[in-house]
Amino acid sequence: MDKFLMRSRRVKFSFIAFFATTLFGAIPAQAADLTVSVEIPALTVAEYHTPYVSVWLENEKGDSTNLAVWYQLEERGQKSEKGEEWLKDMRQWWRRIGRETDMPVDGVSGATRKPGKHELVFTEGKAPLGKLAKGNYVLLVEAAREVGGRELVKIPFEWPVAGEQSAKGSTELGEIKLTVKP
Repeated sequence: MDKFLMRSRRVKFSFIAFFATTLFGAIPAQAADLTVSVEIPALTVAEYHTPYVSVWLENEKGDSTNLAVWYQLEERGQKSEKGEEWLKDMRQWWRRIGRETDMPVDGVSGATRKPGKHELVFTEGKAPLGKLAKGNYVLLVEAAREVGGRELVKIPFEWPVAGEQSAKGSTELGEIKLTVKP
């Protein structure tokens, strides 16, 4: 076959492949969202400190994905590493993720929150959630409070099946709600 004809066919095929990729790539793929609502209850105690809270996922193999860690980032308006000293009080998080993590983590670390409901939205493919493989997962939310207690709430779920699930803590955490929108 003529070299010119073969080259012409390759160029046509390349153009068609490029056009199809461009055309279909222009249609945005629906990214899945994972929304976590964390309630921190108002406690009537003599000495109240806002709790340190960690939120993470574990897959069936036990691999963990760190989603959020709320702890003391500042002291008297100045950046401080003092708060990192108490991260180990969130014992489950510390054993699974914390001790190997250099804090603060961009997009994950945040200041402690006052009592109330706090919503976190994570989009698949974007940090810190990343790309989740299809399968069974557990959402874990752990809280520890100075001169207070500790609590761990777990919500098992299947990814990417849509739905809403919740669990309720007994002291340090209120209702934890997980909404999956594939």
